[in-house]
Amino acid sequence: MKLPRIRKGVIIVAGLGTRFLPATKAMPKEMLPVLDKPVLQYIVEEMVESGVKEIILVTSSQKRAIEDHFDRDRDLENFLEEKGKMEKLQPLIELTDRVRFFYTRQAQPLGNGHALLCAKEFVGDEPFAFSDGDSIIDARIPVVKQLVRVFEKHHASIIGVQRIEDAHLMTKYGNIYATPLKEARVYKVKELKEKPSVNSVSPQGLIAGGMRYIFTKDIWPILEKQRGGRDGEIWLADAANALAKKKPFLAYQYEGTYFDTGDKTALLKTAIHFAMKDPKMKTELVTFLRQYQ
Repeated sequence: MKLPRIRKGVIIVAGLGTRFLPATKAMPKEMLPVLDKPVLQYIVEEMVESGVKEIILVTSSQKRAIEDHFDRDRDLENFLEEKGKMEKLQPLIELTDRVRFFYTRQAQPLGNGHALLCAKEFVGDEPFAFSDGDSIIDARIPVVKQLVRVFEKHHASIIGVQRIEDAHLMTKYGNIYATPLKEARVYKVKELKEKPSVNSVSPQGLIAGGMRYIFTKDIWPILEKQRGGRDGEIWLADAANALAKKKPFLAYQYEGTYFDTGDKTALLKTAIHFAMKDPKMKTELVTFLRQYQ
């Protein structure tokens, strides 16, 4: 029997981006730039580098710029070719040649679990990678690829996690309560809890950092039966918690640095991190920032 491979990815990009208004009035928050690339492109690159061949983006109204970004623009390409500046666009062209994009809309803002459910027909019964459209993880080996490697051994749903020691900081994140397996960095999930009190955080120090998952088809019936949770919406964390109580569900402590880009300060920190990796930009940026010390 041929074992299933991770060929498909789902990225949800239906949020309104109200924290960035007025900038996001006409531009999707996922298209806000981190240096010279939008946030979403970093996530797409991660999936493609992990072997994903087809990506469905769950969008909403006012998100047409996402489709345009990952489509070819022959007029622009011809212009850049004439000006000898094609190298600026070439990496994006090469990226889009390696993956097929599909789009569907979440008609109402009913939660990220409902957004994922909008991709059910596209995914079918195949295992698939999942991410939100806000988080960038800087890693030597793409985090989705790290999760795929674990999936290929265990063939169970997996959540990517980080381990931190600050209990107060842990209360800001979803916590994962799990039992470590013999395999390094791999845990069997018992429970997921959103933003617990400081006295009941995960004893293993595990948090959901970056919303990276590999799901099997077992997630679909749970999402279909899921009742509205916080604000009456369907939340993926609730479905993942229910899945952990019914089916084998693993956590993998990935190697990489997670950046949330969901607010202005976080987006700026992310840009500074990547700027510091460029020697020329680092020198100029450090010199500039000294005047604010």
